Amino acid sequence: MHIEELLRECVKRNGSDLHFKTDTGKVYVRVYGELYEMEEVPHFDDATFRTSIKNLLRPDQIEKFDRDMELDFAHEITGVARFRGNLFQQREHAQAVFRVIPFDVASMEDLNLPPACYDFIERPRGLVLVTGPAGSGKSTTLAAMIDRINRTQDVHIMTVEDPIEFVHDDHRALINQRELDVDTHSFANALKYVLRQDPDVILVGEMRDLETIHLAITAAETGHLVFATLHTVDALQTVDRIVDVFPMHQQQQIRMQLSVNLLGVVSQSLVRRKDGRGRIAAFEILNATSAVRNLIRENKTYQIGSIIQTGSRQKMQTLDQSLSKLVEAGFVEAEEARNKAKDPFEFDRIIALGSPNAVKGEAPPPTSPGAGNSSETPAAPPSAVRGQPNRPRVGGE
Repeated sequence: MHIEELLRECVKRNGSDLHFKTDTGKVYVRVYGELYEMEEVPHFDDATFRTSIKNLLRPDQIEKFDRDMELDFAHEITGVARFRGNLFQQREHAQAVFRVIPFDVASMEDLNLPPACYDFIERPRGLVLVTGPAGSGKSTTLAAMIDRINRTQDVHIMTVEDPIEFVHDDHRALINQRELDVDTHSFANALKYVLRQDPDVILVGEMRDLETIHLAITAAETGHLVFATLHTVDALQTVDRIVDVFPMHQQQQIRMQLSVNLLGVVSQSLVRRKDGRGRIAAFEILNATSAVRNLIRENKTYQIGSIIQTGSRQKMQTLDQSLSKLVEAGFVEAEEARNKAKDPFEFDRIIALGSPNAVKGEAPPPTSPGAGNSSETPAAPPSAVRGQPNRPRVGGE
């Protein structure tokens, strides 16, 4: 069994993930969000798979899996792609899932990130959160934003990831990327010492626990621009999740810190394109205006949704407004977008009005297709750097 050959085939099929299920001896590939069995692959057993996977791992990784029965790792095939792998055990069988990570970092124009994202990367300090369910394109979005900073600003960027996905070379910026279990023992441990490494920009691959969240907020508070991800589905849930992680007696203090240091939240979801050529990203954007900061401080986050809904002048939008723009532009079917909508009835109302901004009496902004792989060239956001190519790509985490 040749795992690398199957990984190459996954890339050829434009797959985003490859699944090895050893109890049945089958392999599955996810293409544009749909999972398919690779029926031409000969069935294999657990012993064959374990022998093959060990050829991709270091001795310490094999030891860690044998001990913990869980392992995150990265693998690279020269000239093909990088892969983020997860090895786990199921019913006493070793299983694995590989996520395809392209070598090329898509630009912000490629992904048609909302205009607010261009503002976030220009800020000297603060906390920017990119959220969404697994496989929604968070890593791709963050990589594009870090790449823009890397190419346009004279700063020091520090990243902590598990594992390193997109590899960045130094351009105008100096960039150092640290990987869990290889370069540091934990996100929290890395963040404890990062302030002595003279960073300007810090990327936290995932805020998994109380200590990591607290240290990320503290890093933003001490004058750094911090990017991080959370597995939450919208901006409101993101704020509540951060606060709820802490004990009750600390929550008011965290609300105060968050209200001062939060710059914004980018929540995203991928929707199947009408033309069948991949998926496209819809974004919910929260910009931390003074009104939003006040609501966070006073524990009235339930009112944030209405501010986002009417905040187009501050470059905010709800997920349902973003989805309706994609429908209006002809990129996705209305029913497909409705299935992804946070509030299907609100989505129907927006569609019925004929414009995502009709309720506010404003003209709709130029529509862009987000993270897809269409040959159409979308309009770049107003603050985009001129001369960058606009090649939409498939969004992937």
